[in-house]
Parts: sequence; C-alpha cells; structure tokens
Amino acid sequence: MQTYTYAALFERGAKSGFVVSFPDVPEAITQGRNEADARNMAAEALGMVLLTYLEQGRPLPKGSKRRRDVVAITVEPEVAAKLAVIEAFKTAQITQGELASRLGKDGREVRRILDPNHATKLPALIQALEALGRRLVIGVEEIAA
Repeated sequence: MQTYTYAALFERGAKSGFVVSFPDVPEAITQGRNEADARNMAAEALGMVLLTYLEQGRPLPKGSKRRRDVVAITVEPEVAAKLAVIEAFKTAQITQGELASRLGKDGREVRRILDPNHATKLPALIQALEALGRRLVIGVEEIAA
C-alpha cells in the first residue's frame, strides 16, 4: 500500500523557526515559524514536488527506512489521492478515452483529473481509482512527539 510518506529532517533556522528537508526528495525544502507550522509547510511542499515529478514523467522516489533523527511527513489526503490516480493510470496502460468511458465522463474532465496542477475533488478521485481497479484506504496514526 502506497502512503506517500517520506522522512523529513527538521533543523532549527538560523534566526528562528525550523527548516525542513527530505533526504529522498531533495527538491522539497521549506520552513515554518514553529514545529507545527513547519509540519504543515512540509506536507504542502512534499505534495507539490511529488506532483511535479509525475508532471515531468519522473517516477516517485522510494522512501528510505525510518530513522530516529527524521520525522515522517505524509502529503495531504487530496494530493495522495491525485498521486495514486496518476500512478494507477500509468500502470493500467489505457488511454484517457478508455478511462473516460469507464467513468462515464467526457475527455476534458478526465484530462483535468489526470492533470497534476488541477485540483480535483476527492469523490472524483475515488471514482477514478475504482475505475482503475484501486481503492482509497484511509488510516489514522499517532503523531510522534
């Protein structure tokens, strides 16, 4: 099961706040005023970079094993669903027209669903995943202190 969770390094900023970087996703770097803000910014930055990977036709990086000096950051749910749809579509090796037929939607709508830069509502992403033989699974974990 793909969770789109990556290890993040939190370092104190030169003057204040935290700088966050991802060893497995070097393009994703951000900062926050405090740890909570840095976590939120990290999830957003990670999601944007992963969507950019797919837009450029690059595979998503594999996450490394968790270490004690890192924090696990997961992209926002809508971004995770968008990433999952795009990856499932590529794996299915079908045309956009075939996906449109399976969904009962027109081609423009399917192009928007598969566009990493277009915000898509979660129900449409869930429907697309189902049409591609996948399902969205939601879980809850405690946040490490």
